[in-house]
Amino acid sequence: MNSQALLDIIAKGESIPTPRNKVLADFAKDMGLIEKYGSGIQRILNYFSVAGLPVPEFRNISDGFMVTVFSGNVTENVTENVTENVTENVSNERHRSIVASIAGNAYVTVEELAEYTGVSRRTILRDLERLKSQNMIKRLGPDKGGFWLVV
Repeated sequence: MNSQALLDIIAKGESIPTPRNKVLADFAKDMGLIEKYGSGIQRILNYFSVAGLPVPEFRNISDGFMVTVFSGNVTENVTENVTENVTENVSNERHRSIVASIAGNAYVTVEELAEYTGVSRRTILRDLERLKSQNMIKRLGPDKGGFWLVV
């Protein structure tokens, strides 16, 4: 389920609270750490709205649940840095797109970047090397299982 679908369900009050770990949920409720089942996501969304931050992305993955949180300032700052350091107009725009994609999803793949920007995998690899050499991005961990970091 994508974030928007989840937000629509929550907004309509159609969600059914289902704890992932019933024992842990019952313990947290007994300790007074939660007020009721199913109120956490709505509170998270409210906190982000009040702070003026982008809405988090919620995804069901395998037997788990993943929440991606975005910072409101990272893309703007990185885009300014890329603009200052890249001279070619075409690659400049593509580099900004790459850095913005990485800022939004640290686990984005080369294939996803190629599809998003409309260029070949080889061009993306060349762009990533240029951005790494300019200390704009950094790869942490292995090719498979690692992630990107905007410097």
